[in-house]
Amino acid sequence: MSDKPSDRPSVSDEEWASFVEAAKEQGIGTKADVRALRKAKPPKRPKRQEPAGWRTGPAWQEMNGRAARKRKAKAVLGVTLVAALALVAVRPQLVTALLPDGVTSALPSSWTDHPEDTTPLAAETAAPTAPPEPVDPHRPTLKEPFKGSPAVRWADGAAGIELPPAKATGWMSKAQVEAALKKSREFLVAANLDPKVLQGGRPAAALKLTDPKQSDLHEELERGLVAPTEKNDPKRLFSRFKPSEVHLVGTVVKTRGRMTVEKGRGETADAVLVRTDYTFVYPLVKSRPGADDVARTILRREVVFAFYPVGYAVTQGRLVLHDFTYNAGNSSCGGAVDGFFHPAFREDLQAWPAPTATGPAVDPYDRSTSVADLPDGCGTVTRS
Repeated sequence: MSDKPSDRPSVSDEEWASFVEAAKEQGIGTKADVRALRKAKPPKRPKRQEPAGWRTGPAWQEMNGRAARKRKAKAVLGVTLVAALALVAVRPQLVTALLPDGVTSALPSSWTDHPEDTTPLAAETAAPTAPPEPVDPHRPTLKEPFKGSPAVRWADGAAGIELPPAKATGWMSKAQVEAALKKSREFLVAANLDPKVLQGGRPAAALKLTDPKQSDLHEELERGLVAPTEKNDPKRLFSRFKPSEVHLVGTVVKTRGRMTVEKGRGETADAVLVRTDYTFVYPLVKSRPGADDVARTILRREVVFAFYPVGYAVTQGRLVLHDFTYNAGNSSCGGAVDGFFHPAFREDLQAWPAPTATGPAVDPYDRSTSVADLPDGCGTVTRS
């Protein structure tokens, strides 16, 4: 978010053209399969006796239509009054974030007097083994919206999406892997950090990066942006907030995560996979004039892109999504689906009835467990 579009590294037309041309010269190309919250079978490799026009490939509807697992979109409620009672025993250092002004003076000084460590963290190069350590529960403000959050030490916006060193993998050369990494990063920035998208706009730049031959997915996403449903919700891929309800505090979104490259296995044995796993922390305030109650929504997204050798139909220069899932912390998971995330604020905790949690409490900053392994259901967060 803090990066201007002109500052964001991306793949130029020349780089991508070189990538595609190199693939042609080696008798290989790019191809990816869709897993839009479902596991679709990868396209079959064409037989050698196929006519010259075989590169138009099998119908995407056929490739995308066979689901092998249910859609994954895990959401947890914002910290609620019910959860706060449990936190007194589990994490007392977090309770002051929920207390009214002036109450902190009655708490032990060890809970409130420690200065906050804002030293930037080194880039994440491997999966953490534990969640971040608890921090003193300073309440966020309009001037310091990340106070009291582990994200205060995370990188700003696109700077947190660092690319790993590229090396030849599977059928791809080092240069081709580097181009694929840059293109994947460009999608993540467009889907999760573009100011217009965050303000509820259409994610045109992100959609333009994907392969239009994934017709089922494109049609589904376009329909969801116009008329979202529980099964077709644009939040699955795009970070969007309702502008009449909330807006960002400042211009910074905190980001942390990693990107890896690996050779596919099993049904993706011919592919090279780019796996991305990032958490985005959005500081928000209600859109009404004079609002100063800051809340944070924490979104963790795992998106996988797959690149196949020649013999699989693609649109050159576009990305094809292989798999994606997300977990949302501090966003209501009840009520009508409208395609936006809805954070809870302190004033809401006093006005709303206590929600019924169907899942256990989750630390949304914990990156030591994959999203797929998180519990299903509408639960509570231990901090925001």
